[in-house]
Amino acid sequence: MNFTNFGRYILLLKSVFRRPEKLKIYLKEIAKQMDYVGVGSLGLIAIISTFIGAVMTLQIAFQLVSDFIPKTIIGSVNRDSSILELSPTISAIVLAGKIGSAISSEIGSMRVTEQIDALEIMGINAPGYLILPKIISGITMVPMLVIISMFLSITGGYIGGSVSGAVTPAEYMQGITTDFNPYTITVALVKAFVFGFIITSVPAYEGFYVRGGALEVSQASTRAVVISCISILACDYIVTQLLL
Repeated sequence: MNFTNFGRYILLLKSVFRRPEKLKIYLKEIAKQMDYVGVGSLGLIAIISTFIGAVMTLQIAFQLVSDFIPKTIIGSVNRDSSILELSPTISAIVLAGKIGSAISSEIGSMRVTEQIDALEIMGINAPGYLILPKIISGITMVPMLVIISMFLSITGGYIGGSVSGAVTPAEYMQGITTDFNPYTITVALVKAFVFGFIITSVPAYEGFYVRGGALEVSQASTRAVVISCISILACDYIVTQLLL
């Protein structure tokens, strides 16, 4: 059954990336989805990233019980963990819950109310019109949100360490600027690109093939979030294994 679903998913993607009928209509929808995915999620990502960075600083400081380890290491560890793992993965899981459920519910509602059937009768490529703008917005806006999340997570660590006294501002700044490897940002952005594709395409698949009524739409929405989160974690491991 899982192989059947994966095959249907691949065939749906094939239909999604078919050449669009009217590019102007697609561009308008892409701009709308970018606003929803990017601007609409900015506040949530900002709050979560800032607090995660602050908490990570306190936890790292708590683990440093040896006087032989300089406190500057707190900034270095928080920087690398935020860039490589926390910002891309936590942001993606949060967005899967927020955006994924909305996409699945929207497309699923259109399916059960026969709006998708009406589009297909009119000769419109329904998968392309409904799903392609969402995928494009996901693979462009999620990396941007992750970049913002990196900055705010490191800033949150600075604030948390300074307020709690776990590390001085000078030691933290020295830590985040010492031995920085720019390649870590490349890895994080590759993850964000993959995650953005998953967050938008998997819920769209669940919604597109839903059958029944309101109950089935809600079940598809829940299933979409669960599958998206599992896929994000699996791809996180694969990308990390390949690039690091």
